Parts: sequence; structure tokens; C-alpha cells
Amino acid sequence: MENDQTQSGLRVEDFRTQIDGKETSLCILTNKSGTEVTVTNYGAKIVSLMVPDKNGQLTDVVTGHRSIHDYLTSEEPYFGAICGRYGNRIAKGRFTLDGTVYDKLAINNGPNSLHGGVKGFNAVVWDMEQVDQQTVRLQYTSADGEEGFPGTLTVEVTYHWTDANELAIAYHATTDQPTVLNLTNHSYFNLSGAGDPSIGDHLLMIDADDYLPTDETAIPLGPKATVEGTPMDFRELHRVGERIDEPFEQLIIGKGYDHTYVLNRTSDGPPVFCAQCVSPKTGIVMDTYTTEPGVQLYTGNWMTGNFEGKKGQRYPMRAALCLETQHFPDSPNKPDYPSTVLRPGEVFESTTVYAFSVEY
Repeated sequence: MENDQTQSGLRVEDFRTQIDGKETSLCILTNKSGTEVTVTNYGAKIVSLMVPDKNGQLTDVVTGHRSIHDYLTSEEPYFGAICGRYGNRIAKGRFTLDGTVYDKLAINNGPNSLHGGVKGFNAVVWDMEQVDQQTVRLQYTSADGEEGFPGTLTVEVTYHWTDANELAIAYHATTDQPTVLNLTNHSYFNLSGAGDPSIGDHLLMIDADDYLPTDETAIPLGPKATVEGTPMDFRELHRVGERIDEPFEQLIIGKGYDHTYVLNRTSDGPPVFCAQCVSPKTGIVMDTYTTEPGVQLYTGNWMTGNFEGKKGQRYPMRAALCLETQHFPDSPNKPDYPSTVLRPGEVFESTTVYAFSVEY
């Protein structure tokens, strides 16, 4: 963290301020090949991620801002962030747990609660410790009742940047009361380089035979549905923009893809393959592996291009995509879904890996 400037042109001093009495900063991770990831403890956000393209040119593949001030005033609060306590949506901001109704969750996305509320984990300052040149550990304690959720929850997130250009994200959490928990990282990727205007040409494959159709407010209707014969089918590589504007109800509702895919394989052990994304322009390939049961594909349908990013670029509609590994939306209200309940004495653990390589 002693370096003054990053490969992506960020200045560490531009990320130093005080929020809620806690200091913010920027952590720089580098591996033996010289590639780099930067992380701020405000929202545990990934700010930049530099990997080589097919010509060996280092390319920043995540959207973001150039200063802490820009993050604080951004119309897009989730760039690169850890979302919690509950990533994705809970219908009408309420759920019942062990017979107790919790109905004070913030309604911040239509009629629903999104990504933990008004001040979710994306908008708090985490304690940050750089373990070594390639690893940073962030910790946050969420008080009982924070944003309407029960229990004092202690969360630890570790980012490790491997020598093979893999970003491993490990989650660990405990609670002193029964609660619900769904953690995810909300990085927005453009493998042609952040600021490239469209991910429509990106090739995408997701290892999922089914997805969760939603109502008009993006809450899953309940049962999963097959991707067979629909534009939701990414079992083989397809261009992201190939079918995104088809008159298919689910795509009309979300102005594009904004859906949870039910992964064919989940793991209690090491992460298993989830998805592959490729930029034909740069040859950069991103393979995603996870222990989670689902992945939310979001194609930046609500991006506006209203503000400038890290190097003065703008991020218009569909200028990036997200592959948010997670449990399912609204699981606390849908007992048939994999449980998101965490109880005292239990440990929540989850791992996701974004592995980068080049296709020539």
C-alpha cells in the first residue's frame, strides 16, 4: 500500500478520507507476473483489475471510479462491491424467520429490498489488513438490527490475486442470532477494457440448464424454468447481444438479462466451473468458479453513461456485465430454495474465483 500510483493510473491519496470515523484507503495487490488488482475498504470494492490482452497490453477489465469522492457520490453504488447482508432482492422488504416477522428492511428497489438496504455492506468502511503482496483481508461487524436484519454478524472477505491471474474471493461469517445471509461481489466486467461501450460482442457460456423467471419487480416467481428453446440458453457460447432484444417476456421485464441461473453443479468442497466469458477484441477470457448454487447474470441494463469513470470514460447502457455468484433472490420467503439461514454456532463459508487467461 506504499505505492503512490497504480497501473490503471489511480492515485492512492485519492482514496484516503474519513467516513463514519474510519479511515479509507486503497490496497494494491500484485503477483509475480506484475498484474494488479486494487481494492478499497469502502464497500470492500474492487476498483481496478489489470490483466494482459492477446498483445500483452495490460487492460483494466472492471468499471469503477478514480477517487473515494466519486464512489460516495456515484449513481451506481455497487461497482465492485461486496453486497450484503442480503445480495439481490427480498420481496417487499420482509421475511419470517423462526416465527418472527422482520418487516423493517429498506424498500430501495421498486417495492423490494435490494443488496442489504440503503446502507448495505457496499456503503460501509471495512477493516482492512494487507496480509501479503497478493492478499488482503477485510472484516466488518454488522450490528443486530442494522438495516432491519437480526443478529450481530461478523463477516470476513479475503481477496487473493494468484500468480496465475486468478482472483479468489473467500467469504466467512458467523452470527450470534439466527439471521439470513447472501453475500456476493458485484464487479462490472468489460473484457474489452472498462470504458468500451458495449459487452454485446462478448461470448458467454453458463453451466446451467435452468434459470429463475421473475415478476415485473425482478422477484423470482418460484419454480425454476428450463433455458431450452429460449434466449436464456447460454449452455454453449453465445454473443451476449445476440438475443438480448428479442420479444421474450423475461428480457422485456429487465431490459435485458437480470436473472439468476441455477447452476448444474454446486460444491461443498473446492469451487466448480460456473461460466466463461470472452472478449473477441482483446482475447481476454474470464472463467468463473464457485461454491454457490446460483449466478446472477446482469447486463448493465440500467447503466446511463451520465458520469465519467476512472480515465474519463463513460459507462453507457450495457457497457459491462456482472456474474454475481450467490444464493437465490428472495430465498427467505421461498422455503423450496437453498437456505440462506445462518444460526449461532454455524460458519458461513463460500468461495468464488475469477480466472483470467488469453485466447489468441
